[in-house]
Amino acid sequence: MKTTMKTMLVALIALASAQALAQESPWLVRARAVYVDPDNKSTPVGGVGAADRLEVSTKTIPELDISYFFTPHIAAELVLTYPQKHTARLDGAGIGSFKHLPPTLSLQYHFAPDAVFSPYVGAGVNYTRMSSIKLLDGAGDLENDSWGLSLQAGVNVRLNERWSLNADVKRINLRSDVYVGGAKVSHLKVDPVLFGLGVGYRF
Repeated sequence: MKTTMKTMLVALIALASAQALAQESPWLVRARAVYVDPDNKSTPVGGVGAADRLEVSTKTIPELDISYFFTPHIAAELVLTYPQKHTARLDGAGIGSFKHLPPTLSLQYHFAPDAVFSPYVGAGVNYTRMSSIKLLDGAGDLENDSWGLSLQAGVNVRLNERWSLNADVKRINLRSDVYVGGAKVSHLKVDPVLFGLGVGYRF
């Protein structure tokens, strides 16, 4: 009888320890589908008063983010994806395309980390690398790098100790000078708003 009680006690302690470790794990990984909605407020090509403006197409992209919780309320989030291709338009007409890789690092505050609905806000920095720039049959070009601030708000909906659903919105400053034949002709203000839905796993 005593042996059975000891065995049960050890099993309960092990189960409780495993649950505590699961709850205290600092790592959260999420996969999201993100709709990218550019602001498209570029300066007119040809100067003030000109009608022609550069625009960037909307797009839905896959996204992976990794969060590390320093405390139950404070976390850092790194957003990753692969280079995304966008179509560029001038006054509604397609003029080519380019790719961008936009990793973003944010510091977040989670208001109710133990609740089923856990809202959070965050702010950070975005670095975007432009590549495969094919504008105006090779005559157009963009800067290769863009640094900008990012803001976000979202909510995690806990399904159990490990799995959760997520909804998130971000605004990123993404800008680049536009060149044709080596001369600057516009300042591209993409400044997208990103709407994301996804699922998370807490290790």
